[in-house]
Amino acid sequence: MAYDKFNILKSSAVPLPIENVDTDQIIPARFLKATERKGFGDNLFRDWRFNSDDTPKEHFVLNNPIYSGKILVGGKNFGSGSSREHAAWAVYDYGFRCVVSSFFADIFRNNCLNIGVLPVQVSAEFLDKIFKAIESNPNTELEVNLPEQTITLLESGENESFSINDYKKQNMLNGFDDIDFLLNIKNNIQEFAKNTPL
Repeated sequence: MAYDKFNILKSSAVPLPIENVDTDQIIPARFLKATERKGFGDNLFRDWRFNSDDTPKEHFVLNNPIYSGKILVGGKNFGSGSSREHAAWAVYDYGFRCVVSSFFADIFRNNCLNIGVLPVQVSAEFLDKIFKAIESNPNTELEVNLPEQTITLLESGENESFSINDYKKQNMLNGFDDIDFLLNIKNNIQEFAKNTPL
């Protein structure tokens, strides 16, 4: 399933300065019934966002109108716990295209990369600068430059590099998942098969 290409993203950000956010908090298990990637954003952080009577919890950041944007900034160890793909689906479906943290669980990181969410791992020091900048000004903008592999606080110009697997980088730049990548080189595969004896 192709997704939007990712190149350079300039956006304000939503701060979630909580460490050890696991996938059951990102999308509770009771909402894993669907097999398509649609509709999970409605239940992103469901138990943190809503009371038992479905009224919004005023204190939770996603219910605070002063914060918006396509970038979610989380605390250390974001996406730990179970390997459920639905956590990444919920992040994407809600509208986030990038998650920033000082550490990601490997499976969550890969699930994000597979569906078009860019996980940007920064140093603890730079993460702290981002949180402080957003606290000072909720309209603070970040620039995430995938070709250059940099993230920049636009107001101050401070930036840091991040790493990404080159195969996943190329897929994100093209808006490909693994199946799209194979379909894109279908002719090469067929040519190789034709010219390679069994």
